[in-house]
Amino acid sequence: MSVSEERTAQPSPTAPAPGLAVADPAPLGLAGFAATTFLLSASNAGWMTKATTFAWLGYAFAYGGLGQLLAGMWEFRNKNVFGATAFSTYGAFWIGLGLWFRLVALPGLTGKTATLAQVNHDVAWILLAFAIFNTYMLILSTQVNLAVFSVFLTLELTEIILFIGNFTGSSGTVKFGGYVGIVTALTAWYTSAAGVSNGIANGKLKFPVGKPLIS
Repeated sequence: MSVSEERTAQPSPTAPAPGLAVADPAPLGLAGFAATTFLLSASNAGWMTKATTFAWLGYAFAYGGLGQLLAGMWEFRNKNVFGATAFSTYGAFWIGLGLWFRLVALPGLTGKTATLAQVNHDVAWILLAFAIFNTYMLILSTQVNLAVFSVFLTLELTEIILFIGNFTGSSGTVKFGGYVGIVTALTAWYTSAAGVSNGIANGKLKFPVGKPLIS
Protein backbone atom coordinates (compact mmCIF):
# COMPACT_ATOMS: atom_id res chain seq x y z
CA MET A 1 0.00 0.00 0.00
CA SER A 2 2.35 2.63 -1.17
CA VAL A 3 0.72 5.89 -0.32
CA SER A 4 2.95 8.38 -2.08
CA GLU A 5 0.94 10.96 -3.99
CA GLU A 6 3.79 11.98 -6.27
CA ARG A 7 3.60 11.34 -10.00
CA THR A 8 6.87 10.23 -11.55
CA ALA A 9 7.89 7.84 -14.30
CA GLN A 10 8.81 5.30 -11.62
CA PRO A 11 6.44 6.00 -8.69
CA SER A 12 7.93 5.21 -5.31
CA PRO A 13 5.76 4.26 -2.36
CA THR A 14 8.01 6.20 -0.03
CA ALA A 15 9.36 9.14 -1.98
CA PRO A 16 8.35 12.16 0.12
CA ALA A 17 7.38 15.46 -1.39
CA PRO A 18 9.99 18.23 -1.15
CA GLY A 19 10.21 19.93 2.21
CA LEU A 20 8.55 17.19 4.29
CA ALA A 21 9.73 17.20 7.87
CA VAL A 22 9.58 13.48 8.65
CA ALA A 23 10.59 10.26 6.91
CA ASP A 24 7.93 8.41 4.94
CA PRO A 25 5.90 6.37 7.47
CA ALA A 26 4.22 4.22 4.79
CA PRO A 27 6.57 1.19 5.08
CA LEU A 28 5.91 1.03 8.85
CA GLY A 29 2.15 1.23 8.40
CA LEU A 30 2.19 -1.40 5.67
CA ALA A 31 4.36 -3.74 7.71
CA GLY A 32 2.07 -3.48 10.73
CA PHE A 33 -0.97 -4.06 8.56
CA ALA A 34 0.66 -7.03 6.81
CA ALA A 35 1.83 -8.83 9.94
CA THR A 36 -1.48 -8.53 11.79
CA THR A 37 -3.48 -9.45 8.70
CA PHE A 38 -1.26 -12.48 8.18
CA LEU A 39 -1.73 -13.72 11.76
CA LEU A 40 -5.53 -13.38 11.66
CA SER A 41 -5.75 -14.81 8.15
CA ALA A 42 -3.60 -17.80 9.08
CA SER A 43 -6.09 -18.46 11.88
CA ASN A 44 -9.06 -18.10 9.50
CA ALA A 45 -7.36 -20.40 6.98
CA GLY A 46 -7.02 -23.11 9.62
CA TRP A 47 -3.22 -23.09 9.68
CA MET A 48 -2.87 -22.65 13.45
CA THR A 49 -3.84 -26.18 14.40
CA LYS A 50 -1.35 -26.33 17.29
CA ALA A 51 -1.79 -22.75 18.47
CA THR A 52 -4.40 -20.81 20.43
CA THR A 53 -5.43 -19.11 17.12
CA PHE A 54 -5.39 -15.78 19.00
CA ALA A 55 -1.79 -14.85 18.11
CA TRP A 56 -3.10 -11.84 16.21
CA LEU A 57 -4.79 -10.23 19.21
CA GLY A 58 -1.84 -8.51 20.89
CA TYR A 59 -0.57 -7.27 17.56
CA ALA A 60 -3.98 -5.83 16.74
CA PHE A 61 -3.25 -3.37 19.54
CA ALA A 62 0.51 -2.87 19.21
CA TYR A 63 1.51 -3.26 15.56
CA GLY A 64 -1.46 -3.27 13.22
CA GLY A 65 -3.21 -0.87 15.57
CA LEU A 66 -0.81 1.57 17.22
CA GLY A 67 1.88 1.21 14.55
CA GLN A 68 -0.53 2.04 11.75
CA LEU A 69 -2.22 4.80 13.72
CA LEU A 70 1.14 6.49 14.29
CA ALA A 71 1.96 6.08 10.60
CA GLY A 72 -1.34 7.77 9.80
CA MET A 73 -0.57 10.69 12.09
CA TRP A 74 2.84 11.15 10.43
CA GLU A 75 1.16 11.05 7.04
CA PHE A 76 -1.00 13.97 8.20
CA ARG A 77 2.24 15.76 9.03
CA ASN A 78 3.47 14.95 5.52
CA LYS A 79 0.23 16.34 4.06
CA ASN A 80 -0.56 12.99 2.44
CA VAL A 81 -4.35 12.80 2.73
CA PHE A 82 -4.65 9.34 1.16
CA GLY A 83 -2.00 7.76 3.38
CA ALA A 84 -3.22 9.51 6.51
CA THR A 85 -6.79 8.32 5.95
CA ALA A 86 -5.79 4.76 5.06
CA PHE A 87 -3.34 4.14 7.89
CA SER A 88 -5.35 5.94 10.58
CA THR A 89 -8.51 4.09 9.61
CA TYR A 90 -6.97 0.64 9.53
CA GLY A 91 -4.96 1.32 12.67
CA ALA A 92 -8.22 2.17 14.41
CA PHE A 93 -9.82 -0.89 12.78
CA TRP A 94 -7.30 -3.22 14.40
CA ILE A 95 -7.54 -1.55 17.79
CA GLY A 96 -11.32 -1.64 17.59
CA LEU A 97 -11.36 -5.27 16.49
CA GLY A 98 -9.02 -6.21 19.32
CA LEU A 99 -11.22 -4.44 21.88
CA TRP A 100 -14.39 -5.99 20.46
CA PHE A 101 -12.82 -9.46 20.52
CA ARG A 102 -11.57 -9.08 24.09
CA LEU A 103 -14.71 -7.47 25.49
CA VAL A 104 -17.46 -9.11 23.43
CA ALA A 105 -16.33 -12.12 21.44
CA LEU A 106 -14.32 -13.99 24.08
CA PRO A 107 -17.10 -13.76 26.69
CA GLY A 108 -19.55 -14.68 23.93
CA LEU A 109 -17.58 -17.75 22.92
CA THR A 110 -17.73 -18.98 26.52
CA GLY A 111 -21.51 -18.64 26.44
CA LYS A 112 -21.71 -15.76 28.90
CA THR A 113 -22.95 -12.89 26.77
CA ALA A 114 -23.66 -13.97 23.20
CA THR A 115 -24.11 -16.93 20.92
CA LEU A 116 -21.59 -17.95 18.28
CA ALA A 117 -24.02 -16.85 15.58
CA GLN A 118 -24.25 -13.39 17.13
CA VAL A 119 -20.45 -13.15 17.29
CA ASN A 120 -20.21 -14.13 13.63
CA HIS A 121 -22.79 -11.53 12.66
CA ASP A 122 -20.89 -8.87 14.60
CA VAL A 123 -17.78 -9.70 12.56
CA ALA A 124 -19.80 -9.60 9.35
CA TRP A 125 -21.22 -6.15 10.07
CA ILE A 126 -17.78 -4.81 11.00
CA LEU A 127 -16.26 -6.16 7.79
CA LEU A 128 -19.15 -4.86 5.70
CA ALA A 129 -18.62 -1.36 7.10
CA PHE A 130 -14.91 -1.43 6.30
CA ALA A 131 -15.52 -2.94 2.88
CA ILE A 132 -17.60 0.14 2.07
CA PHE A 133 -14.73 2.39 3.18
CA ASN A 134 -12.24 0.25 1.30
CA THR A 135 -14.27 0.51 -1.92
CA TYR A 136 -13.68 4.22 -2.40
CA MET A 137 -10.07 3.89 -1.22
CA LEU A 138 -9.62 1.15 -3.84
CA ILE A 139 -10.97 3.43 -6.54
CA LEU A 140 -8.72 6.30 -5.45
CA SER A 141 -5.69 3.99 -5.17
CA THR A 142 -5.71 3.69 -8.96
CA GLN A 143 -4.00 7.11 -8.91
CA VAL A 144 -1.14 6.01 -6.63
CA ASN A 145 0.65 2.98 -8.10
CA LEU A 146 0.07 -0.67 -8.94
CA ALA A 147 1.44 -1.99 -5.65
CA VAL A 148 -0.91 0.13 -3.56
CA PHE A 149 -3.84 -0.75 -5.80
CA SER A 150 -3.04 -4.45 -5.38
CA VAL A 151 -3.13 -4.12 -1.59
CA PHE A 152 -6.55 -2.48 -1.65
CA LEU A 153 -7.87 -4.91 -4.25
CA THR A 154 -6.87 -8.03 -2.31
CA LEU A 155 -8.11 -6.43 0.90
CA GLU A 156 -11.46 -5.67 -0.73
CA LEU A 157 -11.82 -9.31 -1.79
CA THR A 158 -10.83 -10.50 1.69
CA GLU A 159 -13.41 -8.30 3.42
CA ILE A 160 -16.21 -9.27 1.01
CA ILE A 161 -15.52 -13.00 1.27
CA LEU A 162 -15.25 -12.85 5.06
CA PHE A 163 -18.41 -10.84 5.66
CA ILE A 164 -20.34 -13.24 3.41
CA GLY A 165 -18.86 -16.21 5.26
CA ASN A 166 -19.71 -14.75 8.66
CA PHE A 167 -23.24 -13.68 7.68
CA THR A 168 -23.99 -17.17 6.33
CA GLY A 169 -22.05 -19.05 9.00
CA SER A 170 -20.04 -20.84 6.31
CA SER A 171 -16.72 -22.01 7.75
CA GLY A 172 -15.55 -22.95 4.25
CA THR A 173 -16.09 -19.41 2.99
CA VAL A 174 -14.28 -17.97 6.03
CA LYS A 175 -11.39 -20.37 5.40
CA PHE A 176 -11.21 -19.24 1.78
CA GLY A 177 -11.23 -15.64 3.01
CA GLY A 178 -8.30 -16.54 5.22
CA TYR A 179 -6.29 -17.64 2.19
CA VAL A 180 -7.13 -14.44 0.33
CA GLY A 181 -6.15 -12.50 3.45
CA ILE A 182 -2.74 -14.19 3.39
CA VAL A 183 -2.30 -12.97 -0.19
CA THR A 184 -3.28 -9.49 1.02
CA ALA A 185 -0.64 -9.64 3.74
CA LEU A 186 2.05 -10.77 1.30
CA THR A 187 1.12 -7.96 -1.09
CA ALA A 188 1.34 -5.41 1.73
CA TRP A 189 4.69 -6.80 2.87
CA TYR A 190 6.06 -6.45 -0.65
CA THR A 191 4.84 -2.86 -0.87
CA SER A 192 6.39 -2.13 2.52
CA ALA A 193 9.69 -3.64 1.35
CA ALA A 194 9.52 -1.48 -1.79
CA GLY A 195 9.03 1.56 0.40
CA VAL A 196 12.06 0.70 2.54
CA SER A 197 14.21 0.03 -0.54
CA ASN A 198 13.26 3.33 -2.12
CA GLY A 199 13.77 5.19 1.14
CA ILE A 200 17.39 4.14 1.64
CA ALA A 201 19.70 6.95 0.59
CA ASN A 202 22.00 5.80 -2.22
CA GLY A 203 20.52 2.29 -2.00
CA LYS A 204 21.20 -0.02 -4.93
CA LEU A 205 18.17 -2.28 -4.51
CA LYS A 206 14.95 -0.66 -5.65
CA PHE A 207 11.79 -2.79 -5.71
CA PRO A 208 9.34 -1.68 -8.43
CA VAL A 209 5.82 -0.61 -7.48
CA GLY A 210 4.38 -0.02 -10.94
CA LYS A 211 2.77 3.02 -12.48
CA PRO A 212 -0.63 4.40 -11.46
CA LEU A 213 -3.54 2.89 -13.37
CA ILE A 214 -4.90 6.43 -13.77
CA SER A 215 -2.44 9.27 -14.19
